[in-house]
Amino acid sequence: MARKTPQADVTHCITVIPGDGIGREVVPAAITVLDAVSAQYGFGLFWDEKNWGSGFYKRYRRMMPIDALDQIARTDAVLLGAVGDPDISDSETLWGMLIPIRRQFDQYVNLRLIRSLPGARSPWSSGADIDFVVVRENVEGEYSEVGGRSYRGTDHESAYQQAIFTRHGIGRLTHYACRLASQRRGRVTSATKSDGLIHTMTFWDEIVQEAAAQHPELQLNSAHIDALAAAILTNPEKFDVIVASNLFGDILSGIAAAVVGSVGVAPSANLNPERRYPSMFEPVHGSAPDLVGRGIANPTGAIWAGSMMLEHLGHRQAAEAVVDALTAVIAAGTCTPDLGGTATTSDFTAAVVAELQDGRQSLIIAPSKRAAEFGRVCPRRFADT
Repeated sequence: MARKTPQADVTHCITVIPGDGIGREVVPAAITVLDAVSAQYGFGLFWDEKNWGSGFYKRYRRMMPIDALDQIARTDAVLLGAVGDPDISDSETLWGMLIPIRRQFDQYVNLRLIRSLPGARSPWSSGADIDFVVVRENVEGEYSEVGGRSYRGTDHESAYQQAIFTRHGIGRLTHYACRLASQRRGRVTSATKSDGLIHTMTFWDEIVQEAAAQHPELQLNSAHIDALAAAILTNPEKFDVIVASNLFGDILSGIAAAVVGSVGVAPSANLNPERRYPSMFEPVHGSAPDLVGRGIANPTGAIWAGSMMLEHLGHRQAAEAVVDALTAVIAAGTCTPDLGGTATTSDFTAAVVAELQDGRQSLIIAPSKRAAEFGRVCPRRFADT
């Protein structure tokens, strides 16, 4: 499915999938903040909201419509809230929407930012600055579709799943991680387990080393996944860029998010770096059914993911303003309960918008341009490549 090329203007069409659970609470918060910053920086955001997810599944027995990917392909990016429902298996919710989007649009980089936030309660109490990124392979590796079950219902029932690692996949991911490290502190750590996984992880080590050799200005270290997980818990400030397979990156970024305070603060991006297809931005947290309707869900991860989206779309200053506002609000003590505060979702969101305005008279933010306006504007913005 080839990407279409936007005509020259500064307005962006965004597919919005609030999804499930608290996704429907944190995504509106993110949209409020992004509308505020876009008004300040003079560009427009058109939101095409899709009621896809577990509710859609319960009605139609699928997570999204048959032509969903064609609909997404017309837009510049995807903002996703959360996926998951206690009444539906994870294999349905994830493989029915999230993973097809990642793979159809070749979003082979999952980028997760790990940064300490002054004012946020955290298990890490040394006061050291934590600032690293996890570059996770996102379309192959351990999460492949190759496998099956046999002899179901018998004493010999078995299951098998084949990990798929390719030179192409490992190489392009490592080059991305190296380019990113060259803009940061110049250190790359590769997550491996080649002492036990003698085929896939030995291959991983070889290709990572070959790719990193083309970036001689960088320092490359390799660490076994168990030792690396322990080091993130004990010395997280030493890391810069971690490059990891699909499974290892998933686990490490979850651990790292907890170290800096809460899974609720962690953003992620599913990137097609060549921009041939839309990229997708989401908080790391799940749908959190226990928090739904209580008004205390932490929107930090969703807002921060929105900031990553703005940077991807070319609005670096606006993206930095959002992160600055987030960190200032948390440092001032306005936090949701997961970070040790008492703020509600709406309280926190309002505080971020006020911080963006820097004490000036509140902007009158026009209502978000949503489906009807999107349908009128966006199709004319794209021409076939």
